[in-house]
Amino acid sequence: MTAEFYGALGWETSSGPMIVVQVHENDCWPVADNSGSGTKDELADGLHPVIAIGGRTTADGRPENVTGVVISVFEGLTEPLDLVQVNIATGYIVKNYVANILTYDGQGAPATFETAPVPGQPVYVDDSADLAEGVTLSMSALNEGGLPNPLAGYLWYCQTEYADAAVGGPNAAATFDIVLADELVQQAYCILLTSDSGQSCCEVA
Repeated sequence: MTAEFYGALGWETSSGPMIVVQVHENDCWPVADNSGSGTKDELADGLHPVIAIGGRTTADGRPENVTGVVISVFEGLTEPLDLVQVNIATGYIVKNYVANILTYDGQGAPATFETAPVPGQPVYVDDSADLAEGVTLSMSALNEGGLPNPLAGYLWYCQTEYADAAVGGPNAAATFDIVLADELVQQAYCILLTSDSGQSCCEVA
């Protein structure tokens, strides 16, 4: 399931807002060989991963990358230059796979895991090799190499996850009511996206 970027029906859980930009595929990560594993899934129409745009090193501006969700892909050019439409609007809600990794051990392996995720918990674009081929998000602010991950958004309610809501009828439970195993779990959540990298522009002396 998580070997492919998220593309299930219902990936889009809000109608907006929309701020769509166009970028080349080779500026998007973690995608294909532009990732820690080098074997991420390929972008294609019908798949909607949350990705970062720009450099993967702090020298190139990481983690203050633009982030957003892939809307569509035009594959008419040479593959690294395929054109990708990305919605970068704050407040857009989408469903995507998230790994419950909180920290890494400094040796390239996950160290701690979230066992009780809550709405509003930050999620980050993570290019670590520990994530499955179709997973681009984790709950860790740093990747396996200790580099800061760009903030992508926050865990949020899907429309059917509001208790006793009208949408979908009465719902007594939500994704967030479960307890996860104290190990790597990669599953789909709704994400409230943000275009704010989470970094302060200035340091106060």
